[in-house]
Amino acid sequence: MSDASWLTDEQQRAWRAYLRMHAHLTAALNRQLQVDSGLSLPDYEVLVQLTDTPAGRLRPFELQRALEWEQSRLSHHLSRMQRRTLVTRQECDDDGRGAYVVITDVGRSAISAAAPGHVEAVRRQFFDHLTPAQVSTIEVVGTQVLTHLEGTAGR
Repeated sequence: MSDASWLTDEQQRAWRAYLRMHAHLTAALNRQLQVDSGLSLPDYEVLVQLTDTPAGRLRPFELQRALEWEQSRLSHHLSRMQRRTLVTRQECDDDGRGAYVVITDVGRSAISAAAPGHVEAVRRQFFDHLTPAQVSTIEVVGTQVLTHLEGTAGR
């Protein structure tokens, strides 16, 4: 074996609990969205990014960066969403080779209809089981890990 610095028993339990929680929570939220609105969790994530911009549009590379997806995954997913008329592509006036991904009226209606149930599911599946101090700890830990990850991107 190598000279790896293995996780302590406590770290291993915490890491595995986090991984299980993430998998179960993602599956539960995806099922809720599918049943209630016909959207998948990835559909919802794309639509959230687009509705968070005043113009309702982003360049594909901006979406890719925000979602942390591989380019091929984003391209395939956007094609599926475009076939369902949730998004469309629009030429970029500044860059003849570039395009924008734009939320459609159908996409806006879909996320508006899905959001209340999704927020309720997030609250019921996650926040209702935590104290305010635990919520604060999750925010602190998440911010600390993200700061490190964002500072080491590309290395």
